[in-house]
Amino acid sequence: GGGHTANQPTNHIIHYPYLILFGCVPPPFSAVAMAASMRSYHLHCSSSSLFQLRNIPSASSFSSCSFNSFHGLRSASSPGCCRLRPAFDGCSKWGSLVICAGKNCRELGGRKLRVAVVGGGPAGGCTAETLAKAGVETFLIERKMDNSKPCGGAIPLCMVGEFDLPLDIIDRRVTKMKMISPSNVAVDVGKTLKEGEYIGMVRREVLDSYLRDRAASFGANIINGLFMGMTIPDDVEGSYILRYTLYDGKSKMGTPQTLEVDAVVGADGANSRVAKDIDAGEYDYAIAFQERIRIPEDKMKYYENLAEMYVGDDVSPDFYGWVFPKCDHVAVGTGTVINKPSIKKYQAATRSRAKDKIEGGKIIRVEAHPIPEHPRPRRVKGRVVLVGDAAGYVTKCSGEGIYFAAKSGRMCAEAIVQGSENGSRMINEADLRVYLQKWDSTYWPTYKVLDILQKVFYRSNPAREAFVELCGDEYVQKMTFDSYLYKTVVPGNPLDDIKLAVNTIGSLVRSNALKKEMRKVTL
Repeated sequence: GGGHTANQPTNHIIHYPYLILFGCVPPPFSAVAMAASMRSYHLHCSSSSLFQLRNIPSASSFSSCSFNSFHGLRSASSPGCCRLRPAFDGCSKWGSLVICAGKNCRELGGRKLRVAVVGGGPAGGCTAETLAKAGVETFLIERKMDNSKPCGGAIPLCMVGEFDLPLDIIDRRVTKMKMISPSNVAVDVGKTLKEGEYIGMVRREVLDSYLRDRAASFGANIINGLFMGMTIPDDVEGSYILRYTLYDGKSKMGTPQTLEVDAVVGADGANSRVAKDIDAGEYDYAIAFQERIRIPEDKMKYYENLAEMYVGDDVSPDFYGWVFPKCDHVAVGTGTVINKPSIKKYQAATRSRAKDKIEGGKIIRVEAHPIPEHPRPRRVKGRVVLVGDAAGYVTKCSGEGIYFAAKSGRMCAEAIVQGSENGSRMINEADLRVYLQKWDSTYWPTYKVLDILQKVFYRSNPAREAFVELCGDEYVQKMTFDSYLYKTVVPGNPLDDIKLAVNTIGSLVRSNALKKEMRKVTL
């Protein structure tokens, strides 16, 4: 084999019989250290010059294969700029290699790159701010400017500094937590927090508004409108035409409008219309239900710097119930994936578990919303990309999404700024995939660890009892808070990890034994 492939015809598969570490390596791969094996590789070439390399155990059966029918081929739609990197997109496997080859994107001449950000939550606000600061012509479309999403509102300490959040938008600084088991055994959490460390509690309508206003201060155009859909261009550098209904106070029904842009960032939540327009695929989602309850002042004092989390089949079969403090009220809520029709029953059980502490309270607001459970199968297509809940960036076990929404928006915007040279050039799909690769390599371990924890400890009440018991261990608390507050998977002490494994098994065994004894008493 051998030879440069950038100008090979489309719908063609090029066979390299000796693509190995030591040997004649074709020019596109000369910078890559390949495993030294006498296996064949196939290079899949699309009409948009996006290639995917896979290690094929037996090449003899693939001497010819059509472009459209080859299983596992990653779809793409834009030429790249001679880029090479590992690829991961949604549910695809790690370890494949994507090579984007082509000429550099053209300069835009007398204008700047135009980007529409659909959705004005933390993901959209941070995307718009980063783009506008870099000189990109930015439009942010949001329908509900006073949106109050049913969100616990917890943010990690690192977010306050990283996103330069003013302290006056943080309602409470939580330094104590109670984990409450199915049998109402309460464990105090927070003993390992250092002075100055806390979990911030915010109201989404306050945080979101602040981030949008800050984006506007850097030049982003904020549009109070409802995104209806878009027309995707046929050519690789054509404009996207967005259709939206403008609400400017002149008409209750709104005014139909269009907007012509070069790229679109979907930050419009779990029910993303942008995701539907690029056929991003479906995902499992939870229903979150929350009531804001204004409780008497003496009871509010109890929750001044305390949050509670309840676990048990009664409050949720696969999640947890919460009581989180806000400025002058508490947020009481729960969520579930596997039994959504019973969400109100689980909410009533959460209120019942906390009734002594919220008695006399008045419900001032009721909220419900879907929350994604895993990334969408597709998060980028052409010059359209997804961030935040639209992309599926909510962690299992904890259900956290605010920080990851804001971070994904910023990462995405930084990739656009870099690829467009501060808005002076057109971008393509390869530029947006830089963000995906960086995101996956940075946060995949966090999502995987929390996924495992949910499967182990949320599967039954005995497992939840064991989980709460383990939360009383100071080593567990330190590892948990260090990971949560600073958004890293903290490496543990090997000896302490062994002790933790033994304690975990012991807790599970004791909880299962207790369950059997309780059944005998019931009978």
